[in-house]
Amino acid sequence: MLVSSQPVAIHEVHGGGGLRLDVREWGNPTGTSVVFIHGWSQSQLCWMRQLESPLVESFRLVTFDHRGHGTSEKPLAADHYTDGRLWADDLAAIIDQVGLERPVLVAWSYGGFVVADYLRAYGDDSVRAINLVGGAVLLKPPSFDHIGPGFLENVQGACSPDLPTSIAAMLGFLRRCTAEPLSDDDWSAALAWNMVVPPAVRGALLAREIDSDDVFGTVTLPVLLSHGRADEIVLPSMAEHVGEICATAECSWYDGVGHMPFWEEHERFNHELDAFVAGTS
Repeated sequence: MLVSSQPVAIHEVHGGGGLRLDVREWGNPTGTSVVFIHGWSQSQLCWMRQLESPLVESFRLVTFDHRGHGTSEKPLAADHYTDGRLWADDLAAIIDQVGLERPVLVAWSYGGFVVADYLRAYGDDSVRAINLVGGAVLLKPPSFDHIGPGFLENVQGACSPDLPTSIAAMLGFLRRCTAEPLSDDDWSAALAWNMVVPPAVRGALLAREIDSDDVFGTVTLPVLLSHGRADEIVLPSMAEHVGEICATAECSWYDGVGHMPFWEEHERFNHELDAFVAGTS
């Protein structure tokens, strides 16, 4: 993965509990704001297929690294990650401190939990619309409804402090994220940004029991569900569940695509996101 785009601005935002977050702006500073929210053990770099696309001509794109991820602050104590209000405060701080006016939220995987945390704490007046991409809304151990084997078979090792065990598990997890193998460059970059996240942080993110039905069952904002039919991390049944409880949801299915439709079929994804954002402006 060759990163040729450069952000138009870099911000140090202080989120929940004052924790430092790395936030970056791309594209048209006068366009509708779009905030990209990455998933478990990932990085804002996962959105490069969007940041190097025609989307930058129309929209003000904002990416950030979650607490404990990428170049954001990484405290190891679990209580920095187990309180949903901290995640809500992170997103609220980004919207406020960067000066975003009713952004569209594009949330991948674990990012669905963060959106729910935010809406539960702050309501939806400051948000324009939501795009859940392989989005998770339920985390219910021990059954882990709608969570797939690509995640469950690797998560214990991924949270291990033993480095060889952690590496092996993250290799297994990453292989299951896409239906077809990534290119060598993309694979290397994705593995690198996954391994930057401490195993203790990975584990702490999962030490929550989450049910977001209260949020998505009552939300009145437009919701687009982008989901791969071959997703082995967050199963397609998760999107079907959201579609059943959310009156404003519309689903876009990606046949033969895994957990990363924004990467695996980025041209289609970018076109649909363009139309979705433009339709809400």
